[in-house]
Amino acid sequence: MVEGRVCLSKEVRNELELLKRKRLHRIKSETVCGPSGVTNMMSRSGGDALRAPASCGVRLQGNAESFSRSNVASCEKDVFSKRKVDKFYTSDLEWTEKIPECPVYCPTKEEFEDPLVYLQKIAPEASKYGICKIISPLSATVPAGAVLMKEKAGFKFTTRVQPLRLAEWDTDDRVTFFMSGRNYTFRDFEKMANKVFSRRYYSAGCLPATYMEKEFWHEIACGKMDSVEYACDVEGSAFSSSPSDLLGTSKWNLKKLSRLPKSTLRLLETAIPGVTDPMLYIGMLFSIFAWHVEDHYLYSINYHHCGASKTWYGVPGHSALRFEKVVKEHVYTNDVLSVDGEDGAFDVLLGKTTLFPPNILLEHDVPVYKAVQNPGEFVITFPRAYHAGFSHGFNCGEAVNFAIGDWFPLGAVACLRYAHLNRVPLLPHEELLCKEAMLLNSSLELEDLDYSPADLASHHSIKASFVKLISFLHRARWSIMKSRACTSVSPNYHRTVVCTLCKRDCYIAFVNCSCYSHPVCLRHDIKSLDFPCGSHHCLFLRDDVREMEAAAKKFEQDNAISKAVERQAENGDDMYSYPLSNKFQNDVEDGYFPYCEINVDLKPEIATMTSARGQTVEYGHNSLSHNTGNFRPELTDALSSFAASTLCSFVEQVGSSAKNVQGLANLGNTNDKRFCEEVPENTYESSVLCLSREDRPG
Repeated sequence: MVEGRVCLSKEVRNELELLKRKRLHRIKSETVCGPSGVTNMMSRSGGDALRAPASCGVRLQGNAESFSRSNVASCEKDVFSKRKVDKFYTSDLEWTEKIPECPVYCPTKEEFEDPLVYLQKIAPEASKYGICKIISPLSATVPAGAVLMKEKAGFKFTTRVQPLRLAEWDTDDRVTFFMSGRNYTFRDFEKMANKVFSRRYYSAGCLPATYMEKEFWHEIACGKMDSVEYACDVEGSAFSSSPSDLLGTSKWNLKKLSRLPKSTLRLLETAIPGVTDPMLYIGMLFSIFAWHVEDHYLYSINYHHCGASKTWYGVPGHSALRFEKVVKEHVYTNDVLSVDGEDGAFDVLLGKTTLFPPNILLEHDVPVYKAVQNPGEFVITFPRAYHAGFSHGFNCGEAVNFAIGDWFPLGAVACLRYAHLNRVPLLPHEELLCKEAMLLNSSLELEDLDYSPADLASHHSIKASFVKLISFLHRARWSIMKSRACTSVSPNYHRTVVCTLCKRDCYIAFVNCSCYSHPVCLRHDIKSLDFPCGSHHCLFLRDDVREMEAAAKKFEQDNAISKAVERQAENGDDMYSYPLSNKFQNDVEDGYFPYCEINVDLKPEIATMTSARGQTVEYGHNSLSHNTGNFRPELTDALSSFAASTLCSFVEQVGSSAKNVQGLANLGNTNDKRFCEEVPENTYESSVLCLSREDRPG
């Protein structure tokens, strides 16, 4: 529980959450009936997050089968009626037989001991396909239904209604999964879903996956079903807590996975539902999870507890840009794109409501792979791999995200893209990287450690990413102090805050104004900022920055790391420094060199400052007593450290103030910048991100 919050009953929390969602739907969401842009609020993408428009946000009284269109009479167009969409050719479904299967792995019980060790082992091969399937050697002895009906007494969930059709994806016709369905127990939903299936197929048994795949795409294009219900992003787990359940007591229990020793997300001090804690996905015949990529390009793992199969489609991460290009040119029309350039399709895809047949990808040479997931099987999606799919009938799955060391280069790409779209990140990437790197630095000081090749590749990614970050921040601070853009320096006790201008997360350093309402990262031209509260700028800096710089310098002594960093610089890798990368090209001429001493040269009247803690902070060879006369700890709400190292809606507190900031130099027009980050096909052979020259910013 977060300190200072009142502990509410589950029923009250559920009601408050429902009211919160309705309010967000009313204020933020896009209506189906009128033109509007895609919202800029980040949503967690465990697979099936939904957005809801206000004008059509009615609650479904009854199941999907008996849903009446009169409930949405206020809409200008019936959002459930099917129409022919010429760009999606679905008359001939022979293409379904041309999609190759993804790799399937059958580990022994010994190999199954630690999920992250096993995933590191198979990743070099499996990541080339975007998705893979793992058949568990252990079985759950307590069924999911028993867990949800008995171990979790009173468990209920609310479904969402999904229109079962294709869309033109223009201003007048796009699909939005906006409507609340009924409130169900697990057993009640199973009865409803099985009834729908048996009425259609006169059977309660499973049908062949190839047949169901053709049935789905035929139904989407021209069938008679208007809609289906899907319970997605339901907080909770169906893994049993019984000590006799072999799978539940193993490390593959998704409730435990994010906290395993090799998991980077273990460093988050606050849980994020669906990211660090699993969520349930309870579906029926033809329930959909639309094309999407995981938040921050994280890994995901999905376990199929019970019920009918699921068909998955996956696109490898190395083809993500080609995927987005095809979607932009052959699925969306220009009037639905809120931004130009390569971020246009990415921005709309974040809504997680885009569905189209994968034959379009095949026609344009984008690799697609397929998996049919059955009960007792795991599906893994790798970083930056787009995926989509559907259910063959009633089923229950569970999913969670995770990250290991090789994720950091791709996580940096995701942060850059969110900054271009001015979206608030979900994870404190900079903080995770710094903590992981400093832990690695400490472990390397121990002798006789035996690391596997997979561990060494993971360490390489962490080191190279950390060196790039620290090098940028050192260079940025040198530039700031040389220009005297800041009039004071204070210790940073705030953990992670969000930049007012670009929404990047700041852990090591940031600049703030005299009213402490405009934190800005070091990627902007500080001298040009014109805050409403005046021109006083204070640099907030972590007091362990020197230890971090020493660790980065030590990492860079490794030939492989220094060469990787040099290659990134040559290829224009600006993952951490954009948009100040061009400005730094002149630093060498001005006397800068890596890890040089930074003299804190402030105005005489404020060059000596006392600390509220009475500490002396050494910076370079200068010894400064930091004065917190201008630093007010009681304003930590304004600087919002995001409850135990995770990010929350700081932008809501200061977003309106940001509009008053004038002269934001070096932000540039991100719409016409080519920054996109095509990664090597085998990220495990070259796990440090390198950009081609034509892909680099500006």
